[in-house]
Amino acid sequence: MKQVVQNYKSGELAVLDVPVPGCKPGGVLVRSAYSLISTGTELMKVSEAGMSMLGKARSRPDQVAKVMQSVATNGLPATYRKVMGKLDSYTPLGYSLCGVVEQVGDGVDDVAVGDLVACAGNEHALHAELNWVPKNLYAPVPDGLAPQHAAFGTVGSIAMQGVRRGEPQLGDVALVIGLGLIGQLVVQLLTASGVRVVGVDPDPERCALAERLGAAACGDPASAAVEASVAELTGGHGVDQVYLAAGGGSNEPVELAAKLCRDRGRVVDIGKCRLDLPWNAYYEKELDVRFSRSYGPGRYDPEYELEGRDYPIGYVRWTERRNLACFLDLVARDRVDVEPLVSHVADFDDAVETYQRLKDGELKAVAVLFRYPGGTDRAAAGQTPEAAAPTVTVPAVHVRSNGGVTLPARSAAGPVRLAFVGAGNYATSMLLPHLAERDGVTLSTVVTTTALSAANAKRKFGFAEATTDLDAVLGDKSIDAVFVVTRHSSHADLTRKALLAGKAVFVEKPLALTEDELAGVLATVEESGNDRLQVGFNRRFSPLLREAKRQFGARTGPASLRYLVNAGRLQHGSWYLQQGSEGSRFAGEGGHFIDTASWLLGADPVSVYALAPAGNEDLQIVLRYPDGSTATISYVTTGAPSFPKETLDLVADGKVLKLDDFVRASVHGPKKWVSSRLPKARDKGQNAELAAFVKAVRTGGPMPVPLESLVATTAATLAVQTGLAGGAPVTLAGPR
Repeated sequence: MKQVVQNYKSGELAVLDVPVPGCKPGGVLVRSAYSLISTGTELMKVSEAGMSMLGKARSRPDQVAKVMQSVATNGLPATYRKVMGKLDSYTPLGYSLCGVVEQVGDGVDDVAVGDLVACAGNEHALHAELNWVPKNLYAPVPDGLAPQHAAFGTVGSIAMQGVRRGEPQLGDVALVIGLGLIGQLVVQLLTASGVRVVGVDPDPERCALAERLGAAACGDPASAAVEASVAELTGGHGVDQVYLAAGGGSNEPVELAAKLCRDRGRVVDIGKCRLDLPWNAYYEKELDVRFSRSYGPGRYDPEYELEGRDYPIGYVRWTERRNLACFLDLVARDRVDVEPLVSHVADFDDAVETYQRLKDGELKAVAVLFRYPGGTDRAAAGQTPEAAAPTVTVPAVHVRSNGGVTLPARSAAGPVRLAFVGAGNYATSMLLPHLAERDGVTLSTVVTTTALSAANAKRKFGFAEATTDLDAVLGDKSIDAVFVVTRHSSHADLTRKALLAGKAVFVEKPLALTEDELAGVLATVEESGNDRLQVGFNRRFSPLLREAKRQFGARTGPASLRYLVNAGRLQHGSWYLQQGSEGSRFAGEGGHFIDTASWLLGADPVSVYALAPAGNEDLQIVLRYPDGSTATISYVTTGAPSFPKETLDLVADGKVLKLDDFVRASVHGPKKWVSSRLPKARDKGQNAELAAFVKAVRTGGPMPVPLESLVATTAATLAVQTGLAGGAPVTLAGPR
């Protein structure tokens, strides 16, 4: 299928061939009929992409701060790879469309194949021929509403949420500053609510349009006519609400708002304009400044948007989806008229040219629609054939005497053919750069749930194929190994499927989130006879740490290990916070530190004791080992961001090994060893780990880490949560 994309580094716009997204449970696959260009939000993004690197930095100081923190935590080279990887990737455009349901996922019962729906979301309602849309981000289109008008649903919801934040009442007078697409819709929604509206915009054509759509008066912000109109309509008191629907770097909108608003009026920010509030003016009138966050309650909540968990109507009357449905109803009943807003309708194939004309100012428009080939015919007919199921060739399974599968034989002389399931930030910044440069490795196929991420990985790292079809990858006999680099909740299931398909598997930590998942992986190993498994515990492969361990030498007595992990706080919205589906933060990351401790001590733990201080997420974990050694892991989120993330001390036999965040290390004993003091990049072992895995796959030799150790580390990680719940040490069973 085709999709409009942009490279944020170069500014390039393109209509790209990408894989068709899969139809996951809890959503529907929609073939686009019309999608709407947001001439404000999208053109701002397009313009930013055309800036120099310095210009991009100036326009997004929040992102610069994140980069600087990443440099302090992860080092300059790793941060550079991550940032450049993000910048030099195709990103999607679009967030408002109407289309026809082609396929219905499990758990969806409110629409059927052939239904017309309006869709929302900058990850799900893209300028693309097909989109997978979760349940709370689409709404059925009322009978008789044209699909090109239903495509306004998302921007209409944004305008509606802004109006709701203003809490207008019958007879109020409101000022709308900025009469672009959102401003024109706000004018109509206010008028439909019994509010008299004054509009402000420097463009006389937009002022005239707003007056035709119901505004009592409109004018240039610098003209005396606007102030006179407000005085006449309000008896000199000022407007009840001001809606800021303007963009740009001028502070004039907020200054005008204070001037024309009544005492204790409300100012609602819907757009993205400069907000240097003049303190005296806002204080003297005690103005109530409010922000309107996108489409409504539910926005940016992954449980609502992705998992389909609705808010009870008794507590949240107007959610994101209810706003969408309400706006469609208003348009269908002619209470809002969007047809006069349509300045241009372009064929989807002409998308790049259309964006360029808008950017250059050649095409002056309030709203522009893309029309998709074939989609409009199906929308008009109100039906569409069901999507054909992909053809999957299932490889024959050869049953051994023990009931297992026969692993495919491979030539040690040929390249190792790898497939990636998942191509997120970690895969593209920490794994694929090492593999793409490695001799004797062929990146065969990348499979993701979103089409564009697969296409990006194919372009950047040289995969031969990109797809959203996992079964096709597992059924490909030529693939030697599968990398599972997805979200935590899918690791165990994908690992089992790949093992059963006879593949060697590299799965990023964690291997499992529950004891049942871990037991399921082990049952699959037993059933298939395939134990070719590696978990991404990379720190034991760090060259600096390995050299420090060698310098420390053999132990004769028990050791005491102290490991401080200054994990820091997560950003709001991080999927790591979705504990209901993705497990606790320590369950996802803690295996790294337990594995490192166990490798240094040369054994697997026999018990785990975990404590958590009241009021925060910090953890204290004590591991006990067979020879009496102990390891204490302090996993803290309340430390200073400027302090190193990982520091470690190992004490035994009159010697001390000290590791400082994988930058420096030292050993103190009869002889002192100190690593180079020259600044070096943090090497946490990913490159060496991948080399060991590829070698094992190529030669058929042992996997880099014994399966028993992988299982013991995973079991110990899971035992932390058990110990926290029970308040007592947890004894670990021996290897299974």
